[in-house]
Amino acid sequence: MTRKARKRLEYNEKRLERRDKMLHKDKSNERATVEEVFDQATRLIVFSLLKKGLLYEVNGVVSSGKEARVYWGTTKDSKDLAVKIYLTSSAEFKKGLLKYIEGDPRFKNIKRDTRSLFALWAQKEFRNLEEAYQAKVNVPKPIIVKSNVVVMEFIGKEGKSAPSLKECPPENPERFYKLIVTNIKRLYQKAKIVHGDLSEYNILIWKNKPLIIDMSQSVSIEHPMAKFMLTRDLNNLNKFFSKLNVNVIPIEELHKQVVGKNNDKSP
Repeated sequence: MTRKARKRLEYNEKRLERRDKMLHKDKSNERATVEEVFDQATRLIVFSLLKKGLLYEVNGVVSSGKEARVYWGTTKDSKDLAVKIYLTSSAEFKKGLLKYIEGDPRFKNIKRDTRSLFALWAQKEFRNLEEAYQAKVNVPKPIIVKSNVVVMEFIGKEGKSAPSLKECPPENPERFYKLIVTNIKRLYQKAKIVHGDLSEYNILIWKNKPLIIDMSQSVSIEHPMAKFMLTRDLNNLNKFFSKLNVNVIPIEELHKQVVGKNNDKSP
């Protein structure tokens, strides 16, 4: 590793630590929080991405959850990126992973040690994004995955994420509802994927259109849970837009539209 690359990573680590301290200044475990995400193996992965020029800077936390943390990154030419790091220390989250992986024909010979499982989970999200993006579903463009780190297009501006439907209901909810249904149809019929956790929390408003995020749990339509997960997605969608006085499509009819004539089965 070159001296320049090492200095750049050290600089980024200091910035991350300062930003995390500002964001978590009321908590006593600030340093532990940083180290939980950037363990030695993850630091080496970030090193390699910096060295290859895929990342130039990693800035502050954009969103934080039990299973992952998303950072705002940039390229050398100031292009925004989202750097999603799965927490390999999240034992509670690990327990729920297998039900979304086992039964998906795209993933076989699963290793069950912690790091391998989280690396597979990151790979799963990356592949779901790739297949959705190729099917022209409005999702962040995937850039690269390496172990438990996924780099993708940043949806927002200058480190601030675009708002979710929950945070900022659309001005024209009828139009947004139809656009989301179109995206779910493409996801199912072209990408052959069911999102599985679709709600107003993971649909962003970006450039006056809905954009779907958080696809790590998404499964192949051949997965044993796909039917249940699709029905749950559609119910969540209708429940939210009904509150906005949208004349939603009844679930059975909506299900038929999404799966298409060749795959038509009652939910």
